[in-house]
Amino acid sequence: MKVCVGLSGGVDSSVAALLLKQQGYDVFAMFMQNWHDADATLHGDCEWEEDRFVAEMVARKIGIPFYFIDLSQEYRQRVVDYMFDTYAHGRTPNPDVLCNREIKFDAFWQAARRLGADCVATGHYCRKEVTQGPDGQPVYHLLAGTDPGKDQSYFLCQLTQEQLASAMFPIGHLLKSEVRRIAREADLPSAEKKDSQGICFVGKVDLPTFLQQKLTPVEGDIVEVYDAYYQQCPAYLFQQETLSSLTPEGHANLITGYVSEDKQTLPGRANVYLPERIAALSDETLLRLSRPLTYDLRFETETYRSGKHHTRKVRYKAHPYGAILGHHEGAQFYTIGQRKGLNIGGHKEPLFVIATDMESNRVYMGEGHHHKGLSRSCLRIAPEDIHEIVPASTPALGEMRRCRVRIRYRQPLQEATLIRRENGLYILFDAPQRGITPGQFAAWYDGDDLLGSGIIES
Repeated sequence: MKVCVGLSGGVDSSVAALLLKQQGYDVFAMFMQNWHDADATLHGDCEWEEDRFVAEMVARKIGIPFYFIDLSQEYRQRVVDYMFDTYAHGRTPNPDVLCNREIKFDAFWQAARRLGADCVATGHYCRKEVTQGPDGQPVYHLLAGTDPGKDQSYFLCQLTQEQLASAMFPIGHLLKSEVRRIAREADLPSAEKKDSQGICFVGKVDLPTFLQQKLTPVEGDIVEVYDAYYQQCPAYLFQQETLSSLTPEGHANLITGYVSEDKQTLPGRANVYLPERIAALSDETLLRLSRPLTYDLRFETETYRSGKHHTRKVRYKAHPYGAILGHHEGAQFYTIGQRKGLNIGGHKEPLFVIATDMESNRVYMGEGHHHKGLSRSCLRIAPEDIHEIVPASTPALGEMRRCRVRIRYRQPLQEATLIRRENGLYILFDAPQRGITPGQFAAWYDGDDLLGSGIIES
């Protein structure tokens, strides 16, 4: 069997190629260039040139043919343009998921086939298994990687059965430490190379600078929302009442657990929701439950005199539910849960973005890890955005299913209920989740088996 390895210059794809060669496959390597513009990268140079140089040395060391392909046009059209459009609409995309679906296992695979490849292999930390379906045809399963700290199945959550059929993941059963050891023992040039960071094939970027290539900065207000706001917010009170009605004790926890400085999430109290009460919720109730909170705080100004010359100045009147803290250069440059890059001081606890409003060009913020605006318990995926990896694994219309779900890479899998209705697929988490972000992907699992995914609509 002839296998094309996507050789990136990193240690993971290098060891993938080495193992396949040792196992007797007819292996060749192909390096893809997907990005030319280095203006937005923090390093300010073309990192891909160094990566290509290392990849060539690895191929030579292993003794396999090496090819180069430029897929930058496809990458810009199918990944970067989508990114810009999604951010422009106040949503947050995941370019790594798109790159795998549109480039590595599509455009790259098509190029590999033209060179005679039967399969394409990558250095992802995930596994593949094959079972037989009811019709006797093979069903391909994408499983989490053995290394819990490096499992990359989430990034492949949009792959299809056809794409999985021709995919190989040679290192999915290994720990990262074992991959490094194999690379060192084989004296591979990439053995000590650091893992890549930032946007897939673009590199580590200053995101606002990158987005400003197409999105025009427009100054707007940064608004802090006080805890008192939620005591009179109809949407929040509705969520509190509805979720509480689903529990035996009549009280639901709506706050995510503390997130420490080393990014370890200490889970909040999980709720026990009664299945029969979830099933009784109407489509409209679920839709309201899944919607993120919106904020409509209006601030009035007043004049006052300051200094020994009694200079006339204008300031905002004190507001019981919030305050204008400063200004930003465009709500499209911010994402839910963001902490860094806000340049706002004077608070005891850190500030987080809890909402953005594209119409008013406002960014709303909350103080502290336990701020009510950071947590949500329910999200919706539009019918057209529901993607099944394993056929017939999503609940049928009107049915429910218990699964484990993650909404971001490396997040521990969360217990949840999937609820299928006419207006979409709802995911109701046992424990409230921090920073549910429209535009990102939710992926659901049965054990280690990644069943499907979808774009978070609300």
